[in-house]
Amino acid sequence: MGCFTGSSRALGRVSAAVTSNQSEPKRRVKIARDPLGMINSEGMITGTVVSAAAIAASAGHFEETRLLVTVFGTAFIYWLAHVHARTLGDAVKHHKHPMAALSESVAETWPILAAAVVPAVILVLVQLMGGTVLTAAWCAVIACMVLLTVYSFVAARRGGLGTAQSIGSAAIGAFLGLLIIALKAGLH
Repeated sequence: MGCFTGSSRALGRVSAAVTSNQSEPKRRVKIARDPLGMINSEGMITGTVVSAAAIAASAGHFEETRLLVTVFGTAFIYWLAHVHARTLGDAVKHHKHPMAALSESVAETWPILAAAVVPAVILVLVQLMGGTVLTAAWCAVIACMVLLTVYSFVAARRGGLGTAQSIGSAAIGAFLGLLIIALKAGLH
């Protein structure tokens, strides 16, 4: 039995070495393909849903400035909660120092905040062109549905899925957008 135990330890070391050596080229490829760190689009999808839901729920109740504060404030609070939960989870699950886990969480979840920029810009542009706050909100929510569709398709393609599966992923993104549109229509 002792003979096998020693062998499995040696195999574990070799396996770990091979794994760590193999992950390094993948990391370089990932950085080269996606220098902004958005390869899986998770943060962009989540941030877009949060921003669109904030617009859907609050448009018609606030003027432009308060609506923008609501969109960015909601995205920021959601992002902080996500960073906090991920930091604690990574620290416990992967036995990381909490500051290392925090640093990694912030670096990987920033797209949640970035996703709030597009709908906010649409809100401002539509109003600068003479549209009402309500019209701007509808334009932003519809644009979010389109973005969710595109982000979902791109994430699926980058994840190695074929065309049919990527279209299925895009359909799920579009469905999320339609749910937000239904929420907006139901509230206003």
